[in-house]
Amino acid sequence: MNGQHFFIQVDHWFDRAQAALLGELPCRRGCHSCCIGPFAITTLDVAALTQGMASLATDLRQDIQEAAQCQVTAMESAFPRLRKSPVLNDWSDSEVDLIVERFADLPCPALGPDGSCRVYPFRPVTCRAMGIPVEEGGMVHGACEVQTAVPIVKLPRALREEEDRLSTVEAAAMQTVSDEVLLPYGFLSEPSLTQARSRQF
Repeated sequence: MNGQHFFIQVDHWFDRAQAALLGELPCRRGCHSCCIGPFAITTLDVAALTQGMASLATDLRQDIQEAAQCQVTAMESAFPRLRKSPVLNDWSDSEVDLIVERFADLPCPALGPDGSCRVYPFRPVTCRAMGIPVEEGGMVHGACEVQTAVPIVKLPRALREEEDRLSTVEAAAMQTVSDEVLLPYGFLSEPSLTQARSRQF
């Protein structure tokens, strides 16, 4: 799967979903509740972040990488298994949840002092889709703790179906070509992840 093409599809879906909700989303530049705490990203995301990091000024790139390395060091100290390889494919969901819960207060390494994303054009898929209220069992819930009230207007069924289709496409790609790592690893060099993966075998 072409990562850039998939990112564009997700962006287009988000724009249409946001428009369909008639401006009810609280998401604004500087709102960063969803930028706190690590989560798993795919190697498609890592490739995009690697490209984005290469385009940054040296000082900014180093600042983000230093923050990411501090987080990685803390995670590997608490979960030594990560030292062998950061790839999460063989980890159970409950094991990954333990890491996420342990480090739930860590901000994204790319989060700027003003609450903005310093790699916004290259952000992971999870970030691109975040903000649209979640619908489960016919009930609509806020996407984050800031969304204490949900839009009166429900997302049209066609957009929910497209969301499901995009999730299926991503899941299929992960089964065939993509590994998962925790977010901070994505800001370190892509070759280091390849080397780490090789240490698994």
